[in-house]
Amino acid sequence: MITAAGPGQRSIPLQTLIAQDGTQKSVLAILIEEVSGAGIEDVCVVTCPGDERRYAEATGSHACRLQFIPQPEPRGYGHALSCARDFAAGEPILHLVGDHLYIGSPAQSCAKALVSLAASESCSVSAVQATRESLLPSFGAIGARRVPGKAGVYTVDRVIEKPTPTEAEQKLLSPGVRAGQYLCFFGMHVLTPAVMNILGRQLAEASDPRSVTLSSALDELRRHEQYLALENSQRRYDIGSRYGLMLAQMALALRGHDRDEILYQVLELVADRELTRGECQ
Repeated sequence: MITAAGPGQRSIPLQTLIAQDGTQKSVLAILIEEVSGAGIEDVCVVTCPGDERRYAEATGSHACRLQFIPQPEPRGYGHALSCARDFAAGEPILHLVGDHLYIGSPAQSCAKALVSLAASESCSVSAVQATRESLLPSFGAIGARRVPGKAGVYTVDRVIEKPTPTEAEQKLLSPGVRAGQYLCFFGMHVLTPAVMNILGRQLAEASDPRSVTLSSALDELRRHEQYLALENSQRRYDIGSRYGLMLAQMALALRGHDRDEILYQVLELVADRELTRGECQ
């Protein structure tokens, strides 16, 4: 399940980039290839009503595998997730956000590792990454304990959506994480049916559905069943942020077929005195 219905998010999955194989692809197509590597065959995209045709065209040959689920009105992230409840059909579901790209080597696919751990432990699992304190306003974050004998695996003790530095320092410390950093969501999760049930109840009880987030559902989930986090070594790129699209393209290029050519051009750019010194006259 890929969410792409946010008012400021709708055009992001349609952006085109040169992928690692040197071909031009939409962000959405690259995300679908990420989940395909994890053995996922059926994909749904939660969209704004009317966006379905544009999204299908942006995925090319992948369009036949997609199901589009419109979010009737912008009622928040938690509500967008709940729109896919029938698609999930009581089974665990892999969830990605449509405004992030996850870039690493195919052998280190985050989606593949996440699905594997969730299947072996029969529980929800979130991908996380150690993140600087200054970036806390952009992510959900967790407090957790390492699972003995399993590298990079944590038992989640607390989940807070976009915590303040003070909240994080008081409630989200995790052993082994460097000072000034916290384990923040990577934008990829395997969710058990219990998560959809919790979201449905929280939405029914909320005076404002936009107050219901995935973080609020996961914080309740960890009180009732095992919930794990997997630390990931890939890089996530928020394409909706300032320079996010450019940085994602650069990361793809430096891991792709044209790496040497791109490095040469970047060095030329950095060495260009007219660009680096400015023109303050």
